[in-house]
Amino acid sequence: MAVRLGVVIGAIAGIAALIAWYVVGFAVAVPATTGATPTANLTMQTVPSLGGAYGEPSWVSYLVKNAAGKWVHSTVINVPAHALVHVTLYQYDSASGLRNPFLSRPEGILGNVMQVDGKAATVIDPAKASHTFAIPAYHLVVPLEGVADNAKNTCGAAPCPLAETHRTITFTFRTGKPGRIRWQCFVPCAAGFIYGFGGPMQTIGYMDGFLNVGTA
Repeated sequence: MAVRLGVVIGAIAGIAALIAWYVVGFAVAVPATTGATPTANLTMQTVPSLGGAYGEPSWVSYLVKNAAGKWVHSTVINVPAHALVHVTLYQYDSASGLRNPFLSRPEGILGNVMQVDGKAATVIDPAKASHTFAIPAYHLVVPLEGVADNAKNTCGAAPCPLAETHRTITFTFRTGKPGRIRWQCFVPCAAGFIYGFGGPMQTIGYMDGFLNVGTA
């Protein structure tokens, strides 16, 4: 009886070891890669007023262009993980200025260099900033220079066409592991709110949102 019991216990132990080996091996397995880095394109615009086309409140806002080429009032963006994201941002708003001049230098993007109207830039005048595109988790910030106060043919309400006065900012950043990551504008551009940081500055769909990394 004791011999049989020992055999059974030994068999159970052996099976348990095999199961443990299988589970651990599956968990730490690294999938094969082709060596190519995934890429994605993201096109956005910032507008001084959302306008009646998108409902109320008609605050300052970001818009995102979807795959069909339509400007969508959403700041929740799907991007692939461990990928290069090429961003084109059309900036139609005037300057509000930065409270912290440190944010006037692009950081966390490839080369820490952005293109502003086709010219490479590593810094802007803090007083001329209209908005920022910032992802704190990536230590990323891109200052967006505003259009001149005396500019003609400016956009009054979204969506703004390219024929109206704007700045074009392009840059590339790299995503990390899958997850849900906050992004934010850090220019106090909420006119009519205390210190400029209420309303659209704290409302998803306007001047902040999320990157759903790994869902594209």
